[in-house]
Amino acid sequence: MNGFTILRSVQHYVGKIRTMRNEIRTRRFMNGLPQSIRKDIGWPDNYEGRHGRGN
Repeated sequence: MNGFTILRSVQHYVGKIRTMRNEIRTRRFMNGLPQSIRKDIGWPDNYEGRHGRGN
């Protein structure tokens, strides 16, 4: 393994962590909205269908 490969692996890992943190932050924000607004925008039903784990 050369330095470039290691750097690429670390960048990929950091990207995954960043994505997971952003998803958690989004869920927390959306769940903090009033129920009527969440219902109007289809939260979480529409989101879960498009962004399920493993996709």
